[in-house]
Amino acid sequence: MKINWTSLSILAAVFGLCACSGLSRREIRDASWTTGGGNARAGRYEIATYGCPTCHTISGVPGARGLVGPPLNGIGNRSFIAGEIPNTPSNLEHWIQHPHSIEPHTIMPEMNVSDSDSRDIAAYLYTLPNN
Repeated sequence: MKINWTSLSILAAVFGLCACSGLSRREIRDASWTTGGGNARAGRYEIATYGCPTCHTISGVPGARGLVGPPLNGIGNRSFIAGEIPNTPSNLEHWIQHPHSIEPHTIMPEMNVSDSDSRDIAAYLYTLPNN
């Protein structure tokens, strides 16, 4: 049997990229269900794109060691968002998109986060452990 090394290399790369997300299938499924279809893997990368690591410490996001805002680990276990609204998927998505509509004096900036990106980011945040 002849081995097609190019195909094998591509397959290994795809599996490697999936493994690098650090999320189990169960975590992704649960977060996606909770947030109405958000993609937790995409959310992990979108967090960096929007600059969230500048202010927040976020597990699994390279360089996310900001100390301006609260650490986001365990956010899914918190009762409230910004001390203002119940922690539900739709409220978290709204907070991510329009924090000033919830807490006018917050220093969290409006980053023009799209609906789909806020779902993805919320899905990722709900996968984060407490530590």
